[in-house]
Amino acid sequence: MTRPYKWRVVVGIVCGVVAGGSWLGVFQYAPKMIEPFEQRLVVLVGGEEAGGEIRDLPEGAVVAAEPEGEASSLGWLESVAAERFDLERFGEDGRFNWRFMLVGMFGLLLFFALRSAAVFLNGYYMHWVGSRLVFDLRNRIFKNLQDQSLAFFGKSDVGSLISHVTNDANAVENGISQHVADLTQAPVVVLVSVVSAVHIVLVNDFPSWFFASLIMVPVVFVPIIVFGRRVRSHTDQALKGIGRLVSRMQENLTGIRVVKAFHTEEREYAGFRRMNEDYFHNFIHAVRAQLWVTPCIEFLGVLCACIGLVACFAHGIELNQLMPLGMALYVAYKPIKQLAKMNVSLQRSVAAADRLFTLMDADLKLPIHPDPVVKDKFEERIVFDRVTFAYGPESEPAVRDLSLELARGQTVAFVGETGSGKTTVANLLARFYDPTEGRVLIDGLDLRQVEISSLRRLIGVVTQETILFNESIADNIAYGTPDATVEQIVEAAKQANAHQFVMADPQGYQRVVGDKGFVLSGGQRQRIAIARAILRNPPILILDEATSALDTVTEQLVQEALLHLMENRTVFAIAHRLSTIRHADQICVLDRGRIIERGTHEELYDKCGVYHRLCDIQFAS
Repeated sequence: MTRPYKWRVVVGIVCGVVAGGSWLGVFQYAPKMIEPFEQRLVVLVGGEEAGGEIRDLPEGAVVAAEPEGEASSLGWLESVAAERFDLERFGEDGRFNWRFMLVGMFGLLLFFALRSAAVFLNGYYMHWVGSRLVFDLRNRIFKNLQDQSLAFFGKSDVGSLISHVTNDANAVENGISQHVADLTQAPVVVLVSVVSAVHIVLVNDFPSWFFASLIMVPVVFVPIIVFGRRVRSHTDQALKGIGRLVSRMQENLTGIRVVKAFHTEEREYAGFRRMNEDYFHNFIHAVRAQLWVTPCIEFLGVLCACIGLVACFAHGIELNQLMPLGMALYVAYKPIKQLAKMNVSLQRSVAAADRLFTLMDADLKLPIHPDPVVKDKFEERIVFDRVTFAYGPESEPAVRDLSLELARGQTVAFVGETGSGKTTVANLLARFYDPTEGRVLIDGLDLRQVEISSLRRLIGVVTQETILFNESIADNIAYGTPDATVEQIVEAAKQANAHQFVMADPQGYQRVVGDKGFVLSGGQRQRIAIARAILRNPPILILDEATSALDTVTEQLVQEALLHLMENRTVFAIAHRLSTIRHADQICVLDRGRIIERGTHEELYDKCGVYHRLCDIQFAS
């Protein structure tokens, strides 16, 4: 996932290593810059030499002694100062050269300026890459959800899916954005500090037991591991809990009219409160495990330091020998705490990432043919060849051994009781599902061979459950036909008998319909959906109870528009109102997924079978 941003990652990591590794220079540079302030002076009292060369100076004068050996030399700094600036470390009078000190201090400031730039670049690039990875992750998850078949959504909870894309992704983003920069610096600082500490121990010839005791330092990482696992476990449960909360809210707010109608507000509140209580407990358990990490590290760190000081005192190791070592270990302490916090935060992110990757691995997509055929137009016929379909391996077939042939321009209507398989047949034609057995053919091609996008362009759908988006009326009519002009949108609305009520509002076609078309009546929503299908102008129409939500007068007007639209088109009509399908070329009566009667309205009525009985019941009412 980081490949598109590899150069940013490289720059961020390099800057992090430079920023962390710069402490090695600090350990080497800073102590020597304070040498002039150490007690390495020559005090001349009564003409007697306390150390260094006797000079003709007033009694009591303080003179800096020349350093002995290479240990006190500034090495490359002294060489550069001498060669570039013609500056010596000590003047002719033996005193430390203040101009040399200024150059050294300037070098120290420059060093930290460069280190600050490295810290900034490390933080910026690693934050950018981390946030971008989560950005890509969200996109991939949403794209994967769009590619799933309806079978996937039939088994999934919408609220949980929303929680995955929002809460889980936010948890990953917070963990990465907050700590990814420190993750490249802290380990380097710890490593540099440990290496420097070992070097100091070896150079000062500390006892072997002291060197061995440094190996015990990793004991401070024990709380990081122990509590990190607990944080991950409780975070996973908390994320599941928040998913259930989102799902509960989504169901409640979607069905708020039913809640109000049955006056079940208190029951809904009690259920939500129980779920919220479970989430709260899991969240607090994770927080408690997180908060234990830092105190444990601090206690173990102080314990190790106390034991070390007692041991040093017992073996006569002087304090000035321990100062450089203490500085190295002190510098290591902060990044160790950072690593502890990072581990806790990353464990939260890992728990969320596991859930996201599980969702990304979900694969209930319709299989794609390796060499799909692009179908630009419908020319001949649609054939259902001995089609059987079940929604699950253990479910009863919704369609059983169905065979049907429909020529271009004909209309076939499906009637039957609820659950007889009418909508399933339409879903198989649109290839929302694939048959369990048999084939669905269009112009002799199995739908599984046809490119899905080109197939869907040939089909327009108006469903019984009208779905509108929280956008303007014009946008909803033009959904699926984004290049439609205003004139075409208005004409489609007129044909669907929607123009009059649209223009009755001051905002007209720019009126926002609200969530799922909440501000419109059921009949108005249905007419907008019909206008959407009319505008798409496909050669194949699926009308799933397309006029079920209309009053009698409006139904007649819309039916006229549909009859005009259906001319020279192939139509699959599913209807409970038998009056709307009298003129169909074929009427199929379904019972438990099988066609039990087939023919025109007159033919079926004259048979005095199931269709005749349905007509008598409906028309008599």
